[in-house]
Amino acid sequence: MEAQLVERLEKAVARLEAISSSSSSSRSVDFSGEDAVVDPSIVALDDLIANYVGRVYDAAQKIGGKVLESTEILRDAFSALRELLVKVKQTQKPDMAGLGEILKPLNEVIMKANALTEGRRSDFFNHLKSISDSLAALAWVAYTGKDCGMSMPIAHVEESWQMAEFYSNKVLIEYKNKDPNHVEWAKALKELYLPGLRDYVKSFYPLGPVWSTSSKATVGMSAVFQEISSGGAVTSGLRKVTDDMKAKNRADRSGVVPVVDKEPRAKSSAFSKTGPPKLELQMGRKWAVENQIGKKDMVISECDSKQSVYVFGCKDSVLQIQGKVNNITADKCTKMGILFKDVVAACEIVNCNGVEVQCQGSAPTISVDNTSGCQIYLSKDSLNASITTAKSSEINVMVPASDADGDWEEHSLPQQYIHTFKDGHFVTSPVSHSGG
Repeated sequence: MEAQLVERLEKAVARLEAISSSSSSSRSVDFSGEDAVVDPSIVALDDLIANYVGRVYDAAQKIGGKVLESTEILRDAFSALRELLVKVKQTQKPDMAGLGEILKPLNEVIMKANALTEGRRSDFFNHLKSISDSLAALAWVAYTGKDCGMSMPIAHVEESWQMAEFYSNKVLIEYKNKDPNHVEWAKALKELYLPGLRDYVKSFYPLGPVWSTSSKATVGMSAVFQEISSGGAVTSGLRKVTDDMKAKNRADRSGVVPVVDKEPRAKSSAFSKTGPPKLELQMGRKWAVENQIGKKDMVISECDSKQSVYVFGCKDSVLQIQGKVNNITADKCTKMGILFKDVVAACEIVNCNGVEVQCQGSAPTISVDNTSGCQIYLSKDSLNASITTAKSSEINVMVPASDADGDWEEHSLPQQYIHTFKDGHFVTSPVSHSGG
């Protein structure tokens, strides 16, 4: 108790000194103007935008075209986030309808990024998807509590980047020995989120946005002493110490005061444990199907060609997608079945084990990356699909038999290759498979 009181007094004295040095010790704080500029969280966000977003934008200017266009949208999204956080500081916590209105400007910018990935596949599709998927990380600001259906803000940023990293890694691989500007861009984009945005959220909003209890906060001598006596904001981060928590009563503690590192705890909440199961439409554009185990009856029925589906961490489950979507990605799934009709861009399987995918309509591209065991069923309308594989094994493709009453015909895709040096260069050919 004495230590807490001393800490309160020290912080109060620091605030008193700051107030004494100001000519307006009793004025009210209005975050709509200059006060927003000097607020520590807004100043830190300005630094984040100037440094991290700035590096991504500088690299994009060297590339130009669609990459620059999407990066400009990225910059606009972070500017919208700044305006939103300024508004949070002067607004009481709204209901869900009010929250939707406040989030609307940010959501509209994110939708612009998503729109660039739709339709005919661009040569810079991986760049565009990296940005559009990464902007989901900004939705941390919509976190309202443990029952809101979202991961906590720090974990949400990390999980959102994990979706985007699938595409940014493709940029790194494609341009590693071709163009350093693209490599610089991809690396800068990752640093924007990890550690950039993640550490910013960890420092200022680990539990989500802090809404104002009133539009103006009174600052003055009486307010400071009221904080001391009430233990309000000054001691909001302290926990009450019970008798069983005191060092003298704990057998596992010596007289040495340990250094407590809170960062590993924050990281473990994101990936070391299975997160909550999800099947939801996020920001109106992305279906998130996550951490589902033993669910054989999952259905996405109300979808359209502008939406994508991201399936992550599911096991022993089946998902049906009853409509045309823009893109489907299955990541880190085991014994997972996905049945879909039509996809505009691609169906992508990455980091999976023992999955089955069936296309009942059309799919221009199907890619399998770092996967062990994948069965792909094609319809007559999808026989022209381009199938790419990398670092994968046991990939079988089932096609309709030529006989209308016949069974499926199975074709094994090669996973071993022979490289021979001929006429000044290497010639690569697959090792033949029996029964292929």
